[in-house]
Amino acid sequence: MSEEIEKVKSWKIFLPVLIGLAVIAYMFYKEFDPSTFDEIDFTWLSVFWLVMAIFCIIGRDFGYIVRIRALSENQLTWRQAFRVIMLWEFTSAVTPSSVGGTSVALIYIHKEGISIGKSSAMVMMTSLLDEAYFVIMFPILALSIGVNNLFDIENSPGWTHGIFWLAVIGYTVKFIWVIALIYGMFVNPKRLGKMIFALFKLPFLKRWKRSATKALREIELSSTELKSKKKSFWFTAFLTTFVSWTSRYWIVNCLFLAFFAVHDHFLIFARQLVMWIAMLVTPTPGGSGIAEIMFSNYLDEFIPFAGFVVALALLWRLVTYYPYLIIGVFVVPKWISDKFISKKKQN
Repeated sequence: MSEEIEKVKSWKIFLPVLIGLAVIAYMFYKEFDPSTFDEIDFTWLSVFWLVMAIFCIIGRDFGYIVRIRALSENQLTWRQAFRVIMLWEFTSAVTPSSVGGTSVALIYIHKEGISIGKSSAMVMMTSLLDEAYFVIMFPILALSIGVNNLFDIENSPGWTHGIFWLAVIGYTVKFIWVIALIYGMFVNPKRLGKMIFALFKLPFLKRWKRSATKALREIELSSTELKSKKKSFWFTAFLTTFVSWTSRYWIVNCLFLAFFAVHDHFLIFARQLVMWIAMLVTPTPGGSGIAEIMFSNYLDEFIPFAGFVVALALLWRLVTYYPYLIIGVFVVPKWISDKFISKKKQN
C-alpha cells in the first residue's frame, strides 16, 4: 500500500495538472479574447461572491468531515476526520473519475484506528449517501426545470444527444448501485460482505485479505447497528451529505455572480449534476481535460461575454480541484511516514 501511494505522490500528481492545463491552453488559443475583460466590471460585489465561493468550498469539506466523524460514532477525532477526507479527495483527484478514491479510503479509515469491518461499512455508507443524493436530486431538478432545458445546449447542439445518453447511463448505474447497497446493508449483509471480500483480491489490498475474513462478521454487526440507529444519526448523515454536495455545485454560481448577473441558478445547478454523472465514465485522473471541455460547452450559454468561458473554466478548476493536489503533496508523505514507515521501524 505504501508503494502505491508513493507512486501517487510523484508523476501521478503532475499528470492531471498537465492534462488540464494543456486543454485549457488549447481552449485559450482557440477561443479566448483579451478584450473580453474590458466588458467586466470588477467591484466589491465581485469580491463578496468570490469569498462566498470560498465558503462553499469550506462547506463542502466541512460537511464531509462532520459526516465521516458521525459515521465513526466519534471514534475519529476532528483531526483524523480532516486527514481522511483530504487523503480521500487527493486520491480521487489523481485517479480516473470512474475509479475514485473509495477503495483506498477504506485503508485510510482503517489506519486511523477503525476496524476493517467498520471501515468497510463506513465507506459503503458514504457511497450510499453520495449516490442517493444524485438519485433523488436529479429527477426532481429535471422535472422542475424541464428535460429539454436541461439537455438543450444552444451553442453546442452536437453535444446534446451525447450528454443526454451519458447522463442516462450514469444515472442508471448510480440507481442500481444505490439499490444494491440498500439491499446489502439493510436486507442481506452477508452478500455485501462477500462483495467487500472480493474487493480485497485487488493487488494493493491483498495484504489485508485475512483481516477481511473477520470483517465479514463485523459488517453484519455494523448492519445490525445501522438498523438500530436513532433518527438523529440519519438526519446528520443526510444533512451533511446535502450540505457537501450542494455547496460543491453552488461554487460555480458564486463564480458567475462575481462577474455578471445570473437568472438561471437552478438550471446551472442542475447542469452540474449532469456533468458529474457524465464524468462517471471519464478515463482521465480527476476528469482532467474532460471537465474543462464539458464546462466550456455545457455552461457557455449562461456567460454573456464571448470568450470568457475559458477563463471561468480555469478559475473553477483552480478553486475546486488543484488545491487537493497541493494539500496531498503535504499530507500524503507524512501520513505514509506515520502509518507505515514509523511502524515498520518499531517492529
